[in-house]
Amino acid sequence: MVDRPAAVDELAQVPVLTSLAEDTLARLAERMERRELTPGEAVLREGEEADRFYVVLSGLLAVRKEGAGEQSVLMPGEYFGEIALIEDGPRTATVSALTEAAVASCDGPTFEELVAPLFWA
Repeated sequence: MVDRPAAVDELAQVPVLTSLAEDTLARLAERMERRELTPGEAVLREGEEADRFYVVLSGLLAVRKEGAGEQSVLMPGEYFGEIALIEDGPRTATVSALTEAAVASCDGPTFEELVAPLFWA
C-alpha cells in the first residue's frame, strides 16, 4: 500500500543517497513512493522483471534466494533492487518484511537519471 511520497529527511538518512545535491534529493523524494509493509509481505520476488529501486526506511527485510534460504537481513538505510535494474535482468532474490516496515521506491527511469550515477561515481 502506498500512502505518500517519500520525505526528503527520510531519504537523507540513506548512506548511498547522501552525496546527492539537495535539489536532486528533493526531486528524487517527489518521485519515490513510500510503502508500508506487514510482516511476511513480499516487496519483490526472485525472477520477476525489474522495474523499481528500493530503500529501507524502517523495519527489517529478509533477502532469500531460491534453494538457498535466507541470505541476509536489510535494515533502515540499506537499499536493494539495483542489480536487476543495472544489469537489465530479472530479480536475483525475494525480499519480504520480517517486521512491520516501510520502503520507498522509484521507477527505472528515475533510478537511471538520479540514482544510478552514484554507483559509477
